[in-house]
Amino acid sequence: MRSSLVVIPTYNEAKSIGQLLDALEGLDADVLVIDDGSPDGTADLVRAHNVEVIERNSKLGLGNAYRTGFSMGIARGYTCIIQMDADGSHQVSDLINMMEWIGSSDLLIGSRWIQDGSITNWNKAREYLSRSANRYAKVMLGLKVKDVTSGFRIYETALLKKMDLSTIKSEGYCFQIEMVRRAVASGGSVAEIPINFVERTHGQSKMSVAIAVEAVFRITWWALLRIIGR
Repeated sequence: MRSSLVVIPTYNEAKSIGQLLDALEGLDADVLVIDDGSPDGTADLVRAHNVEVIERNSKLGLGNAYRTGFSMGIARGYTCIIQMDADGSHQVSDLINMMEWIGSSDLLIGSRWIQDGSITNWNKAREYLSRSANRYAKVMLGLKVKDVTSGFRIYETALLKKMDLSTIKSEGYCFQIEMVRRAVASGGSVAEIPINFVERTHGQSKMSVAIAVEAVFRITWWALLRIIGR
C-alpha cells in the first residue's frame, strides 16, 4: 500500500474520468472513486481501469462522498489523503507539484487566487462569483486562506483524525469551506499552492441554486457563532 490515497467523487463523469485515471496511473498514490449511482456507466469505466470504486445507490452529495473516502483512508492507514474533481478541472501536473510540499503543512490547497494561480475558460461572471464567494467566506469567518472553495487538496491524515468528520454536515461546495474552518479550529496549518484550474469540457457542472443558498446560510451562521465566541 502506498502512503497517499486520491479520493475522487463522481456522478455522471464517464466522459472525463478515464483520462484522469490514465494520468494518475504513474503517480505514487492509490486511487479510490466514490460514485453516487451514475446512470452513465462511470463506475464500470473506473473498474475497467482496475481502480477501486465504491458504488452508492443514490446521489448522497459531495460532502458525504468525501467523508466516506476520508474515513476509509484513515481506517486503512494512509498518511495523506488527496481530493480532486473527476471533470478534468484539476491537473495531475499540478498535483505532482503539490505532492512535493507534503509534510510542510497539515492541509495543502490548490489555489486559483494566489500569485501564479490561474483559471482557463471561465467568463468574467463566473470569475466574479467565485472571487466574491471566497472574499465573503474569508471575511466572515476570519480565515487567511484565499481560495477556501477549492476542491483540490492534500490532507495529512493526522489532521483529519482531529476534525471529527462525522459532525461535518455540509454537502455541497460549502463542504470545502467547512473543512478549512474545521482544520484551522483543530490547530492545523494551511498552505496554498498555485494551480491552473481548467473549466470542464464534458458533462455538466454540479453547481445549483440550492448549493449556493446552503453556502450563504452556513457561512453566515458560522460568522454569528464566531461573533459570540463559539
